Amino acid sequence: MQAWTSTIMAAAIAAAITGCAPKSNVATASIEDKVYGVVPASVTMKTGIVTGELTDMKITERVEEGSGRIDMPARLSGTLKLKNTSSDQIVQLVGGTIRYIDNQGHPIKMEEARTEPAIRFSSSTAERLAPGQDATQSVNVDFPADALKGQKLKELRLELTYVPSPYRQETANVALAIGAIGPTKP
Repeated sequence: MQAWTSTIMAAAIAAAITGCAPKSNVATASIEDKVYGVVPASVTMKTGIVTGELTDMKITERVEEGSGRIDMPARLSGTLKLKNTSSDQIVQLVGGTIRYIDNQGHPIKMEEARTEPAIRFSSSTAERLAPGQDATQSVNVDFPADALKGQKLKELRLELTYVPSPYRQETANVALAIGAIGPTKP
């Protein structure tokens, strides 16, 4: 019993000394968002019977302060608003891709291990757009590091996939008359 009491006392003293020891000052590098403005910040486009507007565009990358090490590669964010301009077709939005085009008119390649910038429509947006109806979608896609260098980026290309379906509204008239109905038997 005496041995157990001594062991418990020794463990309690060791825990108290360790818990009261000064903490080591390990400096952690702070991460900051580096935001690049896009000029113009809003653009309009037309693809067949669908018009679009990409607004509030900006490019953000996360960088370790001091060392400049990239913590999170650059991403383009904004809001995409699409509208069905047809008077007689429904549009089913399927998906889209953004291409970044350089000064020579060629696509700027994404780095390895990064995905092509695809737009996936949410379930509410993927519903059909009736004539005149619009839908809004957030955009947050990878942005190529090479496009941040110098004046290499010339334009952005939106490749939109949708399925148009004929839309018809017809009227049917049915002749009716109100007449007296005799007593009904239970």
